[in-house]
Amino acid sequence: MKSFEDCRARLVSFSGIDGAGKSTQIEALRSHLTARGLRVLLITFWDDVASLKRIRETASHNLFRGEKGVGTPDKPVNRRDKNVRSWYMTLVRLFLYFVDAISLRMAVTRALRANADVVIFDRYLYDELANLLLTNPVSRAYVRIMMMIVPRPDVSYILDVDPVQARARKPEYPLQFLHLSRSSYRNLSEFIGGMTILAPQSLEEVERQVLRTFEEATR
Repeated sequence: MKSFEDCRARLVSFSGIDGAGKSTQIEALRSHLTARGLRVLLITFWDDVASLKRIRETASHNLFRGEKGVGTPDKPVNRRDKNVRSWYMTLVRLFLYFVDAISLRMAVTRALRANADVVIFDRYLYDELANLLLTNPVSRAYVRIMMMIVPRPDVSYILDVDPVQARARKPEYPLQFLHLSRSSYRNLSEFIGGMTILAPQSLEEVERQVLRTFEEATR
């Protein structure tokens, strides 16, 4: 891989259904790059990019009766937010995702000015766009507009995983929703292109593929 000196920061994003193992792969890549002397900046979409978080959390907990917290095998939770499908929630999402796209564009601009060699995004706008019905022409037109607003990362990973296994690791959403979400990520990848889908396999093999793809993209 060529030297990062005098080059702009490389942008990397990780996406996928809940429980796909994004955090594990992000930490593995981050540790590997740091060990090589590269400066790595991690940006978490929900904490660092998403807008109106308090309003969104209030709607989830009070309006839709969703439970708080992060689901674990020992303590499952019943989330009610992105899995609520209705026409009025779709309109709300279209607004929120547009605001998030603007916020993400600014976050990328700030990241590129930071003293970092690699910027890793824990989720990206892709994870919101995957919540839309991509067979709908209006949704597809909306996705095209959003992709003109946000910069494309140098490498965009989608961690594919069996929804049953994902829910066992992080029990938050109904299994049926996870199956639909998995298909939506695949449809999004086919529609916008330029994404790397990491097929279900051993943890070590996924780590090797993540690193191999990163090195090929940044030569």
